[in-house]
Amino acid sequence: MHFLGAAVAVLGVASQAAASPHPRRPVPRSSPKYVANETRANGVKEAFQTAWDGYYKYAFPHDSLTPVTNGYADDRNGWGASAVDAFSTALIMEDWEVVKQILEFVPTINFDSTSTEVSLFETTIRYLGGLLSAYDLLTGPLKSHVENTTSVDAVLKQARRLADNLKVAFDTPSGVPDNSVFFGPPRKGGSDINGVATIGTLVLEWTRLGDLTGNKTYGALAQTGEDYLLHPKPAFGEPFPGLLGTRVNISTGLFTDSVGGWVGGDDSFYEYLIKMYLYDPVRFEEYKDRWVTAVESTIKNLASHPSSRPDLTFLAMYQNTTLGFISQHLACFDGGNFILGGLTLDEPRYVDFGLELVAACHETYTQTLTGIGPEVFSWQDGALSPDAPNNPGPPANQADFYARAGFWINSGNYLLRPEVIESFYYAYRATGDPKYQEWAWDAFQRINATCRVGSGYSSINDVNAPKGGGFSDFQESFWFAEVLKYSYLIHAEESDWQVKADHTNKFVYNTEAHPVRIASGQEGGA
Repeated sequence: MHFLGAAVAVLGVASQAAASPHPRRPVPRSSPKYVANETRANGVKEAFQTAWDGYYKYAFPHDSLTPVTNGYADDRNGWGASAVDAFSTALIMEDWEVVKQILEFVPTINFDSTSTEVSLFETTIRYLGGLLSAYDLLTGPLKSHVENTTSVDAVLKQARRLADNLKVAFDTPSGVPDNSVFFGPPRKGGSDINGVATIGTLVLEWTRLGDLTGNKTYGALAQTGEDYLLHPKPAFGEPFPGLLGTRVNISTGLFTDSVGGWVGGDDSFYEYLIKMYLYDPVRFEEYKDRWVTAVESTIKNLASHPSSRPDLTFLAMYQNTTLGFISQHLACFDGGNFILGGLTLDEPRYVDFGLELVAACHETYTQTLTGIGPEVFSWQDGALSPDAPNNPGPPANQADFYARAGFWINSGNYLLRPEVIESFYYAYRATGDPKYQEWAWDAFQRINATCRVGSGYSSINDVNAPKGGGFSDFQESFWFAEVLKYSYLIHAEESDWQVKADHTNKFVYNTEAHPVRIASGQEGGA
């Protein structure tokens, strides 16, 4: 997931479970039957190699490839974001040539210096998460492939070096971090507010670093900020039980609004609640309780069915308790998160609701000309009066499209986002139903056909226009980390890093799709 700064502005356009007294990992149960498809998995690996070769030739060691012009961009501080984001995917695909190239590069990154502002959130999920994931894979299930342990040790050393420079972000009166940091020397940007997602999507990576190094200060820094989200104040910051506003005052830890949803700016806070419980159910039982409160409230208050397609289920945004029937590609991770929580907590109702959300997001792909979902879309709620001020119908030029599709398009660009395919992956791992493999393969083929250009893959301008309406000439680093990884995993053989439906998970995926080993008892505090 990636913060969408316009999430709050977009809205303007348009019973807690009892905690177990002795939390422990559930007893393993039977798992669905999975069927790997080597041909499809290899097809995704070929796309990865194409994207990597273009990046390595024209952009490395910069952050991102501009594939149309065969150039580069340093959009993530010039530390080689695409290389670090590709690291765990190359490992999972066992692309050892690429792994060697990245492993040799990582020790050379100068995390002490950058000429641009550093985002604590983006740097944590991409760089810190990518390095920790690679370290966990190389010291865990892929350990037998390691020839030089010193190079692997350097990966963790670099992760710690980066975190030590980022720590200044947490030096605030409340402990709520400033998302804006500058290096040379490290210093805060002096922001007044921070967002729910950018506060609440640090805890997995920083806790893992603390567990691996034995320095619990790292985890404590992120957990302090998280506490303000677990216990939101004042009351208007929680307009529905478990569902929060978006902005928090950095000095006081108090909420400043009651606008939110499962969208950019809020999304991965909810995602990490259940993932932290999966990581360690002893230390993070309260996170699970808050996730349950949030999803129960979501099912009750935010579930919405379009007037033209009552068979579909989307999640509304809200301002106070007034709903806005608008969503984003970013929000389509929601089905997968409900499914993961249902599997983790043995609650089929959450899995079933998650599958409804997955099916609706699938429609955002199948209904467009390119077969790819748009960045932002809206609908008219079928249960609310069409005359209600918060429930307008579609623009005249999209009336026929809305009648067929159940949504209309607000922003038609596609930024190489992973969320729909991500949710297909979780649906498949929960059910074993091959239709989700078919959906994922169709989506991948459509993206491969439409976004492939020049030396790699590019974001496109309009998913409902011929050939995607043109290219923006930018290959996101998360194309490597997320889209290609989930597209591969759904067709790949069983492995330690696959999501499990039988309570035998060994890894949990961060929001950038970097798999992190779950706490196993020896890390301390577990």
